[in-house]
Amino acid sequence: MLLPVAIFAGFAAMAGWALLRDDPDSLPSAIAGREAPAVSATTLPGATQLTDAMLREPGVKLVNFWASWCPPCRAEHPTLTALSAELPVYGIDLKDPEANAAAFLAEHGDPFRALATDPRGRVAIDWGVTAPPETFIIDGQGKILYRFAGPLVGDDYRQRFLPELEKARAVE
Repeated sequence: MLLPVAIFAGFAAMAGWALLRDDPDSLPSAIAGREAPAVSATTLPGATQLTDAMLREPGVKLVNFWASWCPPCRAEHPTLTALSAELPVYGIDLKDPEANAAAFLAEHGDPFRALATDPRGRVAIDWGVTAPPETFIIDGQGKILYRFAGPLVGDDYRQRFLPELEKARAVE
């Protein structure tokens, strides 16, 4: 007779904890604070190959997991283009046919200083990506400072991502 009450109390406690977290909508990153995982040694034809060394160059930079088949990735593309005028933006094309990705960048512009491809999704797993788009803020030593899951658009972008980017820039 007490078992249903105990189970309900457990669920209520978990729900209360979730509501009292700093940002209940955020997806925590297991790799925040760690060195960025390796990137693949493949890229799109004509693109500059993204390398692990580029992620350790001085200054704040972004790594964006994207795909041409991803509607939220298309929505955030103008934001990435604007950000690329301010700091290095690197792209990792996720599970995307090469021709589709190249056509998308040719049509909409290429904001990426360098690119890697991840045709099987292995690199995304190493980075803890759940679904594109996801953007990582990386420091000058190649350490992941922040992970933003979702498109860089609207209030979410302004209220969650930009403050983290400004905090990273202030430290550099």
